Amino acid sequence: MRELDEARKHSLERSIHDAHILVTTGAGGVGKTTTAAALGLAAARAGRRTLVLTIDPARRLAQAMGLEGLSDEPAPVEVPDAPAGGELWAMMLDMQTTFDRLIDRHATTDEHARNIKANRIYRTLSSTLSGTQEYMAMERLHELHETGEWDLLVVDTPPTRSALDFLDAPNRMTSFLEGRLLSLLMRPGMAAGKRVGKVVGFGATAFMKVAGRVTGMELLDDLASFFRNFEGMYEGFKARAAEVRELLQHSSSRFVVVTSADPPPLREAKFFLERLEQEGLHAAGVIVNRIRPEVPRDPSDAALRRAIESQSDDDDGRAVAGALALLGDVRNLAGRQRRDVAAALYGVRVPALVEVPLLGRDVHDLDGLGAIADTLTA
Repeated sequence: MRELDEARKHSLERSIHDAHILVTTGAGGVGKTTTAAALGLAAARAGRRTLVLTIDPARRLAQAMGLEGLSDEPAPVEVPDAPAGGELWAMMLDMQTTFDRLIDRHATTDEHARNIKANRIYRTLSSTLSGTQEYMAMERLHELHETGEWDLLVVDTPPTRSALDFLDAPNRMTSFLEGRLLSLLMRPGMAAGKRVGKVVGFGATAFMKVAGRVTGMELLDDLASFFRNFEGMYEGFKARAAEVRELLQHSSSRFVVVTSADPPPLREAKFFLERLEQEGLHAAGVIVNRIRPEVPRDPSDAALRRAIESQSDDDDGRAVAGALALLGDVRNLAGRQRRDVAAALYGVRVPALVEVPLLGRDVHDLDGLGAIADTLTA
C-alpha cells in the first residue's frame, strides 16, 4: 500500500515531456483511445510536436479532436494557445497499406513485390493472420520514428482480447515464417511450384483442389506463386521485428498501462506490468479511468444509518433518507474501487499511478480531452 501511495504522488508529466514513444495499452473498453488523445494534447500544450496513431476502428479519436475522419496520413489538430513548437497531429493505421510497404521494402525485386501484392493468398493472410494488426502497428510506428519529424509518438494499441497481444505480435509473425510447412514450401523447387503435392500430402492437395473449384480460386497456383515470390524475404522480416523490439526497449519508449477499477482489467494490468519488466521494457505508469471520487467518512457509517432510520415517513423524509443512502453507496463504492486497485497492483512496480475521475459526460471534444490531460499531468 505504501508503494502505491508513493506512486500516486507522481503524474505522467515527466514522460510527456521527455519520452519519444508512449504506448497506451490495456484491456478492451478501458479508455485507451481517449487516454492516447489526452496524452497527445498534453504534450502539444508542453511545446512538443506530437503525433497520435490510433488503431481503433470506432474512430472516436477523430471525433474528440474535431476531425471528420482519419487516414494513414497525419492530419493536424488545432490546439488553442499551444506554445511555440507545440503541435498535435493524428492518424489512423491502414493495415493493408503498411503491409504493402513492408513487402516493397523486403522483396528481392519490384516484380516479386507486385506479384505478392496481387496474390490472393497474400491478400487473405495480410488481413486475417493472427497478430497482423499488432505487427503492422509496430511497423508503422517504426516508419514514423525513422522520419525524425516527431518529438513524441503516442500509439493507441488495437482493441484486442489481451493487452499482451501487442508484445507477442512480432514473435507470432516470425513463428509463422519459421513454421515447418512454410519452410518446406520455400525450399528451391518447392517454391517454383514443383512437388507441392508431395509436401502437403495427397489428402491436403485433393482438399485444396476441391476448395479451389468451390471458391473459384486456383489455390495451388496461388500458393506456389506466393511462396516463390516470398523467397528471400524472411530475413528482412525477422530483422525488422528485431529493430522494432530494440526501439521499444529504448529508455525513451514507455508504456502507459490503462485500466478501469474493475477486477478483470486490473488483473490484466498487473500481468502486463510484470511482462514489461520481464522483457526489459519501460512502464511510464498506470492510469485508472472512471474512478469514483473519495467522499469524506464524516459522518460515520453508524451515524449515517441512524440518520436514515430517523427520517419521517413522508415525501420529504423519504427523499432525505434516499439521498443519505445514495451517499453511503457512493462512499462504499469509492472505497471498494481503491481497495481493488491496491490489491491488484500489490507487489508490482508502478512508477506513477493516476486516477482519472468518472466524468459527468462522454469525452467528445478538445475541452473534455483537456480536462483529462490536466489530470494526467497534475
